[in-house]
Amino acid sequence: MQPLGRRFWLAFWAIAVSNLTASFDATMLSVALPTISAELGGSSTEAFWAGTSYLLASTVLMLIWGTLSDAFGRRIIILAALLVFALGTILCGVAHSWTMMLAGRTVQGIGGGGIVSLTTMLVTDMAPLRERARLYALIACIWTVGTATGPIIGGGLSKANTWRWIFWINLPIITISFVGIAFFLRLSQKPRSLSEKLCLFDYPGSLLFIASTTTFLIPVTWGGTQYPWSGWQTIVPLILGIIGIVLFGIYEFKIHSTKLPQARLIPSSIFANRSACIGYASSTVHGMVVYSLLYYMAEYFQTVKMYSPVIAGAASLPQSLTAAPCAVVVGIIVAGTGKYRWALWAGWSLVCLGCGLLVLLDTHTAVPEWIFLEAVSGLGLGLLFPSINLSIQASVPQHEAGIAATLVLFFRSLGQALGVAIGGTIFDNRLRANLENSVENAPSSIMALMDRLHQLPLDEPISLQIRDALSRSFHVIWIVMCAFAGLSLLLSFLMKEYDMNQEHQSDQVFLLKDMGGPSPETTAGQSSQL
Repeated sequence: MQPLGRRFWLAFWAIAVSNLTASFDATMLSVALPTISAELGGSSTEAFWAGTSYLLASTVLMLIWGTLSDAFGRRIIILAALLVFALGTILCGVAHSWTMMLAGRTVQGIGGGGIVSLTTMLVTDMAPLRERARLYALIACIWTVGTATGPIIGGGLSKANTWRWIFWINLPIITISFVGIAFFLRLSQKPRSLSEKLCLFDYPGSLLFIASTTTFLIPVTWGGTQYPWSGWQTIVPLILGIIGIVLFGIYEFKIHSTKLPQARLIPSSIFANRSACIGYASSTVHGMVVYSLLYYMAEYFQTVKMYSPVIAGAASLPQSLTAAPCAVVVGIIVAGTGKYRWALWAGWSLVCLGCGLLVLLDTHTAVPEWIFLEAVSGLGLGLLFPSINLSIQASVPQHEAGIAATLVLFFRSLGQALGVAIGGTIFDNRLRANLENSVENAPSSIMALMDRLHQLPLDEPISLQIRDALSRSFHVIWIVMCAFAGLSLLLSFLMKEYDMNQEHQSDQVFLLKDMGGPSPETTAGQSSQL
């Protein structure tokens, strides 16, 4: 393998650092929402949409950013994504109303979806499959560090006079990333006219995909919170979204593929491979488990253990900080041996075991105990971050590795939405049943229950009863996630192990030299071996 050189690593780290903003955004805001809501005069519904609007915009537009980068070039499009994210950050930072805050969060989500999707696509352009193992591991490490420190930073800044810094803190990171990419990232690209580039974009497919996935995800996120799952507000858009997704599949793989195969949003060959399909199902479950644990463990610490938001954020560190080194270890071993299925098997086994062990958490769990219980699932999740992505990329044609990698992120984001929704429904139903059985005159509203709980001394019998009911309700979430992890473990045995020494193919290969290296005309569309 050719030495990569300083400019390669400067370009890579500029790309990787941009993911720190997205990981911060996923964790910092939730801690500060009560403070922001109080200052801006927002309702609980508006606070709910502050997080949901980002997730929806990010998930729905990931594939669109990838398609745009195929036509106009990765470099210019990721720079555009950074600018969009910066614009959303500024809108949030100066917001004096919830309307502006929600607009800013949506714009941030649009840019954030582009940042994370183009990062994974750029790695496929910059390195052959086997070397990508190290690069994805480093990006996963940055992501886990961001999610680990985000709640602590967010908690520290969640005061009336400092909460805006939760947004302003992103701007220096975005600036560093933007400058680094602008100066050091050089990719080959086929020379095309503007009309040719515009023809590469699948307009009907993109509109159908955006409309159907948005219609599907909105009821998934508000079902059981704003509206009951049995209400028409949830059922009708959910059915319409599913119908839209089916129609998108028919259009993309049956109608469009026979007329304009060069402009398809998703190549049909990706889903023709059994291992890739299992990998995408695994990515969905991975997203479900990661965000269920991240979200509901924080809830456990704040409601059952009665920790402050900052302490609750710090209490999640055992899980996050064990995931990061595991991801790096996977990258090193896979790059060295060319084998990756072991990481899938070990990862899902540890996640299954770790989720099962969380059932031991209760009102009396000591600090050393919950540190150990969290660390087990963290080890497994860290093993899975790079290995799922690599297993899918190894199973598809290498010229389609970029879009295949973006789909990993899409399904993981889909899993995030499903995980929080499923967990919330399970928790609400079990909590009501547990309260009816153990607590007299319990409030029917969960918000009223939390208010009552925080007014009681910790050693008050009614406080212990409520916290015990909460703890037992969380147990069901851990059991369900354990079951999903176990199913993914069984499916992983059906995945084939492909050769990691496949020839590197990309239309936008990283140029090692500005002068004297391969030119865009000779490199574009050809295979390369770094």
